Amino acid sequence: MTDAPFGRSAVYTILTTGYVGSTGPGVAATVSYISDAGRHVIFDPGMVASTDLILAPLAGLGIEPDDITDVVLSHHHPDNTMNVGLFRRARVHDHKVEYLGDQWRNRDAEGYELTPALRLIRTPGHSTEDITLLAGTDSGVVAFAGDLWWHADGPADDPVAPDREVLRASRLRVLAAADLIVPGHGGPFKADDTTPR
Repeated sequence: MTDAPFGRSAVYTILTTGYVGSTGPGVAATVSYISDAGRHVIFDPGMVASTDLILAPLAGLGIEPDDITDVVLSHHHPDNTMNVGLFRRARVHDHKVEYLGDQWRNRDAEGYELTPALRLIRTPGHSTEDITLLAGTDSGVVAFAGDLWWHADGPADDPVAPDREVLRASRLRVLAAADLIVPGHGGPFKADDTTPR
């Protein structure tokens, strides 16, 4: 059985491409917008130099912050979550709960479908709570993988990963399902033999 969603109707836009400073201290998240079946999703609205880097591309698509129905957080590190409050009407999804206003509903992210083309899977490795959003598009499956990879080059050995073997297993799971990977702090990439596993 594959993790890939059955639907192929999702569309996406990278709102801003993140980065990690080689010597610090700067870091910015790759923030993405995904839509399907009336759902308007933001993935990892994290740290950026200015919120205009998120909001202006959205406005260019004709989308206002209150139009966003869902926010998916790959994990709870501040560099991936800092701007979640921009989307105050959205349902927020993490590895085990959906939050909306002052309410929450417990549910496991594993296999959870926002739509037939948008599926969450658990992919621990960078942290114990990591999840990936798999989006079925007309050109294949796009994995919004958070910090399983910071960028196309890895890092091969994530210095904050609590268990290297768990990270490897999650990377292999995503590679088996995805045609394109959107990492936490870099541009989208197609995996090849040099992709860290």
